[in-house]
Amino acid sequence: MRLLVLAVLSVALMVVDARFSLLKPVRSQASLVLMDAYWITDLPGRLWEGIASQFGSRTELVAENEKLKSENLLLQGRMQKLAALTEQNVRLRELLNSSALVNEKVEVAELIGMDPNPFTHRIIINKGERDGVVLGQPVLDARGLMGQVVELMPYTSRVLLLTDSTHSIPVQVNRNGLRAIASGTGNPERLELRHVADTADIKEGDLLVSSGLGQRFPAGYPVATVKEVIHDSGQPFAIVRAVPTAALNRSRYLLLVFSDNRTAEERANDAAQAQENLDAFGGGPVIPSTVPKIVTPPAAAATPATATSPAAPAASTTPAKPAASKPPAATPAASKPPANQPAARPAAKPPVTAPATTGRQE
Repeated sequence: MRLLVLAVLSVALMVVDARFSLLKPVRSQASLVLMDAYWITDLPGRLWEGIASQFGSRTELVAENEKLKSENLLLQGRMQKLAALTEQNVRLRELLNSSALVNEKVEVAELIGMDPNPFTHRIIINKGERDGVVLGQPVLDARGLMGQVVELMPYTSRVLLLTDSTHSIPVQVNRNGLRAIASGTGNPERLELRHVADTADIKEGDLLVSSGLGQRFPAGYPVATVKEVIHDSGQPFAIVRAVPTAALNRSRYLLLVFSDNRTAEERANDAAQAQENLDAFGGGPVIPSTVPKIVTPPAAAATPATATSPAAPAASTTPAKPAASKPPAATPAASKPPANQPAARPAAKPPVTAPATTGRQE
């Protein structure tokens, strides 16, 4: 009887846990108790790793040290080039008022458990809500993206891997920028690209990187490598299979990527501030230098007065008063030259040049 009651109770709890979210707080608190169980179950592996490292041969250690030194030298050489490219990218994004991230903040996490259900691909890491982890946070390893956080607990989190049948991620071909959706198949070694046109420019060996269009995963991280492209003339879409670049079933240490937590208003203010700084240092002096050149024609305002004076004598055929009122300065100039002939010749030259200037302005 007790066995029957406990069986019915367990089935009821499983149904409630699967259909409703009432037991999430209980599960979150239960994870605190299970932390010790995770540590105890992981203890044999830690002990074996410690013993193996203690009894490692000196030759293997020396060879590994030399290999790491050479890899470190190569990476330092690449970093010198990437530093210049990063600074150039920052300057270009400031010019474009872009708020995209260049250097994301990351934190190292460790895998401490796996979901025993063979139909779901989920893992448990040792970072939780109290470590700043949020729902939907991207997780990657040394080779590429692995998945995202789907469940939070105080000190642990559950991560849904890319190959889960319920997971999809927007990607693009690194060679030509072709966009697609990579979906999980339930196989830890395979992804499929949905709704790729049969005439799309995609081939075996292409690298697929995250496009960032879903606003969940950062752009530019490797996701998978195209392994097989099947074209069927009777189907509108090609069958594209890819292999994840991340070691989903072998990686132990992971990276949690922390995205930009600024609001849209803060990003707009930062972009406006960057634009103000650009205008202050880069484009300020150009506008004032062009303004005086546009305002220079005030001399033309005085010349039209001389241009109207020749028209006045033509209109003075009917009335004599307007001719006497408008050119009073011209009549004295005409009366003075007869009195002083030597001064009349210099005065006669400006009238000759004045019509020439007025004609140019017209």
